[in-house]
Amino acid sequence: MPKPVNTNPDFFGFADLLSEAERTELAEIREYLEREIKPLANDAWEKAEFPFEAVEKFAKLRLAGYQYPEYGDGQQRGPLFTGFLSLELNRIDPSLAVFSGVHTGLAMGSIYHGGDQEQRDRWIPDMADMTKIGAFALTEPEGGSDVAGGMRTTARRDEGGTSRSSEAESGGHWVLNGAKRWIGNGTFADLIVVWARDEADNQVKGFVVEKGTPGFSASKIEGKIALRTVQNADIVLEDVRVPEANRLQNINSFRDTAKVLAKTRGGVAWQALGVAVRAYELAREYAVNRVQFGKPIAGFQMIQDLLVKMLGNITAMFGIVVRLNELVAQGRGSAEQAALAKAFTTTKMREVVAWARELFGGNGIVLDYEIAKFFSDAEAVYSFEGSREMNTLIVGKSITGHSAFA
Repeated sequence: MPKPVNTNPDFFGFADLLSEAERTELAEIREYLEREIKPLANDAWEKAEFPFEAVEKFAKLRLAGYQYPEYGDGQQRGPLFTGFLSLELNRIDPSLAVFSGVHTGLAMGSIYHGGDQEQRDRWIPDMADMTKIGAFALTEPEGGSDVAGGMRTTARRDEGGTSRSSEAESGGHWVLNGAKRWIGNGTFADLIVVWARDEADNQVKGFVVEKGTPGFSASKIEGKIALRTVQNADIVLEDVRVPEANRLQNINSFRDTAKVLAKTRGGVAWQALGVAVRAYELAREYAVNRVQFGKPIAGFQMIQDLLVKMLGNITAMFGIVVRLNELVAQGRGSAEQAALAKAFTTTKMREVVAWARELFGGNGIVLDYEIAKFFSDAEAVYSFEGSREMNTLIVGKSITGHSAFA
């Protein structure tokens, strides 16, 4: 009698490290995402439009408050749970996972870690409820990997001028000028965290620009082949006046900005794992059901070789992200470890989605079979939050003591 088929991409059972309650909660989240979010995904991706009905559906899960329990449901969840949650979101749809990650990790994270208590209390409750959506504006048209040293968006302190409130009047204003590019959620966000270089001390600082502020404009980037649902924007800032009360009080240099990025970089490694997991699931299911030469193609040696290589990559990815989250939970996770995790997992993800698309043959290039979307989206995941090359140089400096940055 044949043994039961193991369909679990978590071949070594890393999820067993979660508590029973956490596994139950994740199973409920997966079921909800399958039922409520997945049906929106392919149509939105093909049209390159954002399904705004998804916001209310995400809000019902209280996903935005999971990392900030005092503003969410009050339950403290560990970093490992947060990682598996990211896996589930990306397994359903990378574009909608990016929407959630930009809002929850980058925008809320910048305010939570870079703002003072008043700022956290002012903005995060509405962001946790998803009644206000956030964006994170760091990358510039001429500054991606070198944005730390080459940032051209400027901030100038203006103690005088016309204020709209006594609070703003007492602290003066900042005037922002410049441009940003590839800003996820940028076309519709209510709160945009904008990073700009202070003309006075040449240090990078963070500002929360609220929707409708005069001089702020955002236009959608068209023609993308990846993460098509994500509404990436080109942003222009022309004499945008921001009150001192909207300057993130605990951000005084790019080093402080980098601390926020280090926290999210490990999240991208989980994102890569979620993409790889779904590609493998799709490929395995297709191989079992696709009949050629009188039998399922899963019975051919070369197909099994592809599947096993995918599973090997996924298992290695699980190992690195789970250990990273354990170190974070112990307060021992480093930026260099996060950089290695991002570089390694996105590279292995790229291999997995390519092998999966190969297994589908001609069917792998049409959206009907879903793998084409994950194959395309993987290219964006591979590139953002620090390219493989930049993360490699971060790790290289750590292990040699020599900086090879140009």
